[in-house]
Amino acid sequence: MTPQRTIGDAVNLSAPAVQRRIKRMREEGVIRADVSIIEPQALGQSITIFVEVEVISETAEQIEQAKTEFAAAAEIQQCYYVTGEADFILVIIVPSMADYEALTRRLFFGNNNVKRFRTFVAMDRVKVGLGVPVG
Repeated sequence: MTPQRTIGDAVNLSAPAVQRRIKRMREEGVIRADVSIIEPQALGQSITIFVEVEVISETAEQIEQAKTEFAAAAEIQQCYYVTGEADFILVIIVPSMADYEALTRRLFFGNNNVKRFRTFVAMDRVKVGLGVPVG
């Protein structure tokens, strides 16, 4: 939301040059999205949960299937395929524990490839962001 003239002044470029560079970065996928960060509690999404998921079989097909299922779940804010004991780490936002229980039935108990999952409920959101340090 920073005006292009302000960005241009900071990096010694004209506003049209800044506009061209921003357009190119969007086309190249460097800038993936422009977003507003919403306070979850303002929308009744008051519980943040982290879940470690371990799968039974790690064939390429089954991992891709798990990625697709996790990416499609609206409650899952972030999904990472990781190394270590767990295969996936999920960040989930839900309005209640009943909603989380329903999600576990759908995604974990109803999935023949989920070996186990471990839940961590956040007590406080101390720092949240997706910013990438530049420079």
